[in-house]
Amino acid sequence: MTSRPMPGLSRFNTLQENAAAAALHEVCASSAWGSKLLAQRPFKTAEELFAASDAAMAELGAEDLAEAMAGHPPIGRPKPGDPTSSREQRGMAGASEELKAEMLELNLAYQERFGHVFLICATGATGEQMRDAMKARIGNDTGTEREIVRTELGKINRIRLTRLAEEDVEVEEDKD
Repeated sequence: MTSRPMPGLSRFNTLQENAAAAALHEVCASSAWGSKLLAQRPFKTAEELFAASDAAMAELGAEDLAEAMAGHPPIGRPKPGDPTSSREQRGMAGASEELKAEMLELNLAYQERFGHVFLICATGATGEQMRDAMKARIGNDTGTEREIVRTELGKINRIRLTRLAEEDVEVEEDKD
């Protein structure tokens, strides 16, 4: 990455534990992943934060991955009022009604097959690219798909952690 100041990382390092946990939960809904990162604070660089994230992601079991995936809405249906979800799924915003209907059908088939939402790092991807990825992945066996999901979660986490580290944003702290 870079050696420029990371105001968000400095702020994150100094947050009370409950506020830091909440910030990490916004990045990834896995409590095991978040706990592993919390235990390693403070981070000197974004690279340290990313390495800790990658290591924690590699250690997640099936239940932890399911918890992480539960924090993601289906492709084509971002969480209402959630700017992160909308930004990440921007590629579906201008999709045709045909493509949206096809994605809904594919999402349902994928969920039926694997028991969870289709997860892909959608940042920068078009609706057609997401559809094609889902079509390609729906035939995977469960183990293969779990590892692809782990990789995609890692990519999403890195994008979100970059924002956390770079932006000096206010994070709600519990004053109790």
